[in-house]
Amino acid sequence: MKPIGQITSTVVAVMDDNIDTDQLVPKQAIKDTTRKNYGDVLFSNRRYLEDGRLNPEFVLNDFKHEGAQILITGHNFGYGSSWEHAVWALRDYGFQAVIAKNFNDIFYMNCINNGVLPVKLADEQCDQLASLPADQPVTIDLPQQTVTFAGQTAQFEINAFWKDRLVKGIDDIEATETFDNAIKKFEQRRVEE
Repeated sequence: MKPIGQITSTVVAVMDDNIDTDQLVPKQAIKDTTRKNYGDVLFSNRRYLEDGRLNPEFVLNDFKHEGAQILITGHNFGYGSSWEHAVWALRDYGFQAVIAKNFNDIFYMNCINNGVLPVKLADEQCDQLASLPADQPVTIDLPQQTVTFAGQTAQFEINAFWKDRLVKGIDDIEATETFDNAIKKFEQRRVEE
């Protein structure tokens, strides 16, 4: 996993409430368990017209938001199916962080486990971020737990263990491996008993 310290980027806002994982990645697009090539199917039911062309009305298709690494969204983001493919699609598309009014708990943890920073901010702050000009940069500082935009700074909460994992870029397997020596010692003691 790539370590996360500071993210400075423009933002793109999809401010709907109750965006579920099926909207992020339609189930028919889930073909395998590799974590690559899901960016093309992110919001595919909204990004593409029936004939396969890009929907010019959908915000992700607006060239002004090209390269944005921060997604701003509404309430209950990521509810529904618990599969990780939705987070893989966000990451593969280029999003390093999602700022929402609140998250589904399972989706929040899927973000942590897959190197996408989930940030919960107050409704008013999310609305302010969503109304920023397309070229206005926003900085998320994970070590300081702040989001800085338009001359103001907002604090956010994150569990210290999860924060440490994201800052260091440690996934579940790497976290388990940090206990390798302790596991071996435990196993050795059991054999000796």
